[in-house]
Amino acid sequence: MPDKVLVFSRFPKAQMVRFGERYELLNAAGRRPNEVFSADELADIRAMITAGGTPLGADAMDMLPKLGAIVCYGTGYDGVDLAAAAKRNIAVGNSPGANASSVADIAVTLMLAAVRRLTVADQYVRNGDWAGAKPSPMMRPQNGMRGRKVGVYGMGEIGRKIAARVAAFETEVGYFSRTKREVPYRYFESLEALADWCSVLMIAVRAGEDTRHAVSADILKRLGEDGYVVNISRGSVIDQPALVAALTEKVIAGAGLDVYAREPHAPDTLTAFPNVVLTPHTGGHTLESHVAMQDCVLANLDAYFAGKALPYPVKLP
Repeated sequence: MPDKVLVFSRFPKAQMVRFGERYELLNAAGRRPNEVFSADELADIRAMITAGGTPLGADAMDMLPKLGAIVCYGTGYDGVDLAAAAKRNIAVGNSPGANASSVADIAVTLMLAAVRRLTVADQYVRNGDWAGAKPSPMMRPQNGMRGRKVGVYGMGEIGRKIAARVAAFETEVGYFSRTKREVPYRYFESLEALADWCSVLMIAVRAGEDTRHAVSADILKRLGEDGYVVNISRGSVIDQPALVAALTEKVIAGAGLDVYAREPHAPDTLTAFPNVVLTPHTGGHTLESHVAMQDCVLANLDAYFAGKALPYPVKLP
């Protein structure tokens, strides 16, 4: 009989097909496991699949007494209580770099759409204002990309791919990360220094308590009135009320966002700004990225059930 695996988060069924061909899946679909399955059904579960951003604490882990592996679908694991997992000697794995190219692509797309005001231009054509020669202050010429200083916050796999892409637009590229990397870009000693220097801040840092609200009102002010912020990391990295205030008061010129403090993000003050480009957390949502992430999940599960170390482990505290 195939080994049993609990699906903890809510996933589209299509993303679980490959796992179901190899394992017996018990799908909690985002609900608490003990609300969907009996204690007897959960008693022999040894591994689970979760989305990295889904809160997964000790209480949920304790519902599965034999749990030995938590495998995150995607690069993130910020929702997993790593200390609780370490206490129970539960291995945690993820899919590092599997969606990096796709996420970098959406970061650059958001940057260009915000800086060149593509959504405003699209609406200008669709509503007839262009045909009617109706003047629009939003359609005035803006500074383009050539010569812009683009700062990348976080120089991991995604950050490096973003930097390589934006450099092709005749920009200057700088970065800040916890570790200085061997990359051909200017390194800054702090996020504050990076924000003072750049006019586009690309957020590609891993989410966690140490980066929560790192992009604060002060950082946004340092970007200046010609500044843009693009976030493809996690919504927690930006102080979202501070961002709304900065946009309202024209402290910065605009933003491009794929992630939010709360998801899914309902229409509100943030969504009303014409100078903000929004996508529904689709950075890694390409066919090739899903195949790559699934390959990592399967590799982690196969190794665990074979009694081997996870090939894509998350470092536990």
